[in-house]
Amino acid sequence: MTAVKVLALKAGASLPTYRTAGSAGADLKALLDEPVVIAPGDRALISTGIALELPPGHEAQVRPRSGLAANAGLTVLNAPGTIDSDYRGEVTVILINHGSEPATVRNGDRIAQLVIAPVVRASFSPVHELNSTERGSGGFGSTGV
Repeated sequence: MTAVKVLALKAGASLPTYRTAGSAGADLKALLDEPVVIAPGDRALISTGIALELPPGHEAQVRPRSGLAANAGLTVLNAPGTIDSDYRGEVTVILINHGSEPATVRNGDRIAQLVIAPVVRASFSPVHELNSTERGSGGFGSTGV
């Protein structure tokens, strides 16, 4: 298990919590003074009231909650959002409403999932050519439907 330090920046902030023993993501909860209504096609930055200290070599990925997407059309706009191990500011979540009706986010609502993952850093080397592959430079649908 990886230890992550959580600092409550505001009164009432909640620790991320796993709902089941097999959950990959810990739920993030909204910390709001008043409900936020997100119109269809609009987005909002939602506060969680917490900051994290991740161990070096790790990131936190902010991912959508499937139930929120299916039931309200709300998803994380920049999914997955990345929280770097050296970031110490508040964890906020950009929600977008892809539904056809306004959606309301209330204080304490579970708004996203937080997945802690190891990070592999690469060394980038300039070259004059790349090895060939069966796929080659084919992209966007080039391997079929």
